[in-house]
Amino acid sequence: MEIFRQPIVFITGSFIGNNCWNEWKLFFESKGYRCVAPSWPHKDASPEELRNRHPDMAIASNRLCDLIDYFADITRTQTEKPILIGHSLGGLVAQLLLHRGLATAAVVIHSFPPAGFSISEFSFLKSCWETMGFFTSVQKTYLISFKKWKHTIAYGMTCEMQKEMYYKYAVPESKMIIRDAINGVLKIKLKIPHAPILFTSGSDDRMVPASVNYDSFKKYTRPDSITGYREFKGFNHLVFDYPAWKEEAEYILSWLQGLNKH
Repeated sequence: MEIFRQPIVFITGSFIGNNCWNEWKLFFESKGYRCVAPSWPHKDASPEELRNRHPDMAIASNRLCDLIDYFADITRTQTEKPILIGHSLGGLVAQLLLHRGLATAAVVIHSFPPAGFSISEFSFLKSCWETMGFFTSVQKTYLISFKKWKHTIAYGMTCEMQKEMYYKYAVPESKMIIRDAINGVLKIKLKIPHAPILFTSGSDDRMVPASVNYDSFKKYTRPDSITGYREFKGFNHLVFDYPAWKEEAEYILSWLQGLNKH
C-alpha cells in the first residue's frame, strides 16, 4: 500500500482558523507530501477579519452534514485519494470521510467523539455546553471568550502565549454545527472495513480529554483494520505553535511511513 508522498488534506476544527496548519503544511511538504488546508465555508479570511464580522449569519448557518459534503468534494478533487489529518471537530470529519472510503488513511488529532460513542468525561460535555448557545439566537455566531480559551484550548501555556494564540487563531463558530456533533447527526459504521486510522490525544487537553479519544479508539475493534493510539504527555488541545508541536507531527509522519510496510 503506497501511502508516502500522497496528498494530505488538513481539516481544521471549530473555533480556530485554517492558518493553524501553516507550520504543519511546511513540515509535511518538506517530507515530500502535497498538502492543502482549506478553510471552512464562509471562513476564507484571516481570523482577525472573521472576528470583526462577528456575529456572522453566514458562518452561523454552517451545519455538520454540509461540512462533511464540503470536505468530501475537496478529497475528490485531489490527484489521488488523500490522507486526512483532522484536528478536534476536524478529526470527526476525517473519521466520517474515512468510512465513506474517501481516504487511504486518517489521523485524528484530539478529536471530537463520533455519535453513539459513550462520553464519560463531564469536562468534555461542560466545555461544549456554552458553545452550543442554548437560549440564544442560532443566527448569531459563537465567539469563544479569552477566559474560556485559556482554560480549555490553550491550557497550561503562559498568559502571553495564550493571548498571542487567541489573536492569531480564534474565529467565530456556528452554534448549530456543535449541536450537530454532540447530538449525533452522523454515525460511523464500525462493522465495515476501513482504511488505517491513528488517534492522538493530549494529557492536558481540557477541551477533549485524552480519555474521550481513547474511548473512541477502543471502539475500532476490527482485527483486519489498522488502528493506532498515542497520548502526548503535557499537551493541551492547541497543537499549533505549541513548543512541542513538532513531536506530535513527527510521530504522525513515522506512523504514516510505517503503513508502507503493511
